[in-house]
Amino acid sequence: MRIRLDLAYDGSAFHGWAAQPRLRTVQGELQAALATLLRVESVAVVCAGRTDAGVHARGQVVHLDVEEPIDPAPLVRRLNGILPADVRVHRAVEAPGGFDARFGALWRRYAYRIADRAESVDPLTRNHVLAWPRPLDLDAMNAASALLVGRHDFASFCKQREGATTIRTLEELFWVRGEDGVLVGTVRADAFCHSMVRSLVGCLIAIGEGRQPVSWAGEILSAEARNPAVAVVHAHGLTLEEVAYPADAELEARAVQTRAKRIAGE
Repeated sequence: MRIRLDLAYDGSAFHGWAAQPRLRTVQGELQAALATLLRVESVAVVCAGRTDAGVHARGQVVHLDVEEPIDPAPLVRRLNGILPADVRVHRAVEAPGGFDARFGALWRRYAYRIADRAESVDPLTRNHVLAWPRPLDLDAMNAASALLVGRHDFASFCKQREGATTIRTLEELFWVRGEDGVLVGTVRADAFCHSMVRSLVGCLIAIGEGRQPVSWAGEILSAEARNPAVAVVHAHGLTLEEVAYPADAELEARAVQTRAKRIAGE
């Protein structure tokens, strides 16, 4: 039986999602809690997107397999009774046939939050919003963002892994200023490579400050090579907000299609 869990976490005190020896990670905490609850030696979980150290999530999705069918409904209350306060399970359901949290996803949506005005810097949200000391031009950032949308080789914005593809489809990238004055960047793509979102934001901040022209974003993208002038911004301003999946009848086909692409590209 496959179970889907929807969870949220504050990434401030974690060394990222992926389990690592002697380091506190979200996966490590979740797997330990599940092992305790299910009274087994170990449990493996698969997530929709591995977040880096310090990155938060409101809409992370994972799946796990159990040998014997169980009622997943009580898992929410029971897991939250074991897990630390910076990880919360919001939903537990039996996954439909063909569901795969990683390969079945259509897209992942992240938000990056920046307070670029003194009156917008709230010490109560300092672990989730980047405080930037200079004002940013929203229109310039949106004009530059439009140059990056589409299917491209994002090698200029990714930390390379040997043999891995850096071609991604960036479906949305735009910025709005909330009523509290905080800039919120929405970034949605079929998948992301390592440090991609934070590098995109670093590029756009340089343009928003006026240090680079709008066209610079397109120039960096076209180079298909890392440029030290593009900063990888701090992780704490980034949150995984949502992961989308196709209709149940299309889940298996989507997972097969995505897995084939990954194998060919990686």
